[in-house]
Amino acid sequence: MNTDALRGHMDALLLSVLEHEPLHGYAIIEALQERSGGALSVPTGTLYPALRRLERAGYLAGEWATVGGRKRRTYRLTGAGRKALAGERSAWQAFTSAIGSVLEPRSAR
Repeated sequence: MNTDALRGHMDALLLSVLEHEPLHGYAIIEALQERSGGALSVPTGTLYPALRRLERAGYLAGEWATVGGRKRRTYRLTGAGRKALAGERSAWQAFTSAIGSVLEPRSAR
């Protein structure tokens, strides 16, 4: 799936992946690939600017940690990030419901 198809959904995807544990960038990319069954491949040039933007917005908190002997920046969801994720999920459900109504209309009765 190309990154244009992800436009507008990246925040929700990143917040969701970080919901249960802090992760560093490469682990976030791996989690997205794993959870999507390999359909999502996010380049680092897309990932890191999005993480920095979410951090500036207060949805993520980043800190340096040593992971596997290497110093890496890990990100975790903040309280504001959890609220934003709930809003993203609600908006996604409304969106998919509306699109589904158009693409798969119920037969007229």
